[in-house]
Amino acid sequence: MRVLHVITALTACGAGQQLRALLPHLDAECEVAVLTGPTGPVDPTGPTAAAAEAGGEGTPVAEGGAEGGAGAAGGSVEEAVAAAVPVHHVGMRGHRDLRAVRRLARLMRAGRYDVVHTHLYRACVYGRVAAHLVGVPVIVATEHSLGEERIDGRRTTPGTRALYRVAEALGDVTVAVSVAVADRLARWGVPRSRIEVIPNGIDPLLYRHDPRLRHETRARLGIPQDVHVVGGVGRLEPGKRFDVLLEAVAGLDETVLLLAGEGGARWALAERAQALGIKRRVVFAGASADVPALLSAVDVLASPSVEETFGLAAVEGLAAGLPVLYSCCPALEELPAHAAPGALRVPSDAGRLRAELRALAAAGPLRLQPPPAVAHYDIRRHAARTGTLYERLLREASPAAIPAPVPAPALAVLAEPPEPPGARGTAGTVDTVEAMETGKAAEAMEAAESTGRAQA
Repeated sequence: MRVLHVITALTACGAGQQLRALLPHLDAECEVAVLTGPTGPVDPTGPTAAAAEAGGEGTPVAEGGAEGGAGAAGGSVEEAVAAAVPVHHVGMRGHRDLRAVRRLARLMRAGRYDVVHTHLYRACVYGRVAAHLVGVPVIVATEHSLGEERIDGRRTTPGTRALYRVAEALGDVTVAVSVAVADRLARWGVPRSRIEVIPNGIDPLLYRHDPRLRHETRARLGIPQDVHVVGGVGRLEPGKRFDVLLEAVAGLDETVLLLAGEGGARWALAERAQALGIKRRVVFAGASADVPALLSAVDVLASPSVEETFGLAAVEGLAAGLPVLYSCCPALEELPAHAAPGALRVPSDAGRLRAELRALAAAGPLRLQPPPAVAHYDIRRHAARTGTLYERLLREASPAAIPAPVPAPALAVLAEPPEPPGARGTAGTVDTVEAMETGKAAEAMEAAESTGRAQA
């Protein structure tokens, strides 16, 4: 079974980390297509884009040779993925670079994949369209980051939702990483029969507490060995509410806060730490593929976010033997209480969080046995369920249900100027994407009805 995973970017975000963890355990021949380049969007005049425009299939990254990344211990996510499977860069520049559809289609035609599996909003839209155009037998998408008002960190609009539904109709199944995400998908209009809940996973063995690693990581980050350290892991964005964590730590003398992640709120958080007088007690570790090392250096994990699609950081903290304080975590809320006795739900309030952190600091360093929740979310279970889904969908994809591959002349239309809106064929499908982005929802939905697969 040949599987192409399409992802918007291979960074240390949750989706990137999940794909990195999943690939070694899938019983399939996998490759990865990345819409953006190793360190961001690729110049369309550069070698990767030029190869794609010439009809190539993208530029595989040399094994372990991806550029850029976190610059922290453990290297980048892209380096780790490229060391395991071929990685192709599509060279997308900007959210509306429709040439990405053409390049993906060429890669998929050349690769003769049985399954295309997309991750993150932009990849789910462009990847599904391209896979449908060339007649890939099975099209699966995983919804990692659908919140109530945001998807992939961007605010949702009626156009965003309509475009999502258009693209979703071109696939077979959308995988939700939690029941909470499945419910949101249903509210967006995705039929329940097309939603499959397969939770995220981690490799518990990687997170086992290692005293030597704890000492080395603290030394590398300049953190004294004898201080109490509170950890926060995730994108540094307002929704994660790390500002609340800063205020909580400000009232705890001698406590150090270690934040692992990057994002648009990085400098605002640094300024807030300075205003609170705790600048020297806050360590910004940046994004890193080596989360286990960072967790080894802390004494408690705190997640004050009020909205999560899964809550991977909390599960990772439990796997590392840490007490975990969280405000929202579907991964734990959807399990019985006894599955995670080391986790405590606390309102996203600085005072309440400070009180719990003070009590844990007074108790001294504490390492717990990983609870049943950790075994429940073992990445091997995730991979087995994903593989079973692929096999079922391939069995169900009878010849009559598989879209006929687009002939080469028709696919070549994508290399020409777009046809007028409403045109049929491949260019009409791309016009559907463009129309949705510019807010022409009604026209685009009408066009999608003529190209999408019938919903179950």
